[in-house]
Amino acid sequence: MSDQHPAQDQARQPDNGKPTLWQTIHSILAGLLGVQSSKNRERDFTKGDAGNFIGVYVVLVAALVIGMVVTVNLVLDAAAK
Repeated sequence: MSDQHPAQDQARQPDNGKPTLWQTIHSILAGLLGVQSSKNRERDFTKGDAGNFIGVYVVLVAALVIGMVVTVNLVLDAAAK
């Protein structure tokens, strides 16, 4: 059983109920992996701003692509030596 109280859960969110930056990042990563909880999905669709989610999504996907390109280039350079 959890010892958390509903007041503690509300304290983690801003006064207007919108998801924080970390909650937005968590929701996007969970959605990309296909493990988003229905509670978080409901919060995102009812209280979240689509622009925030799109912006963070674009940044995360760009970082993923850049990371993959750098990794492949490092591996290819190492294999050529």
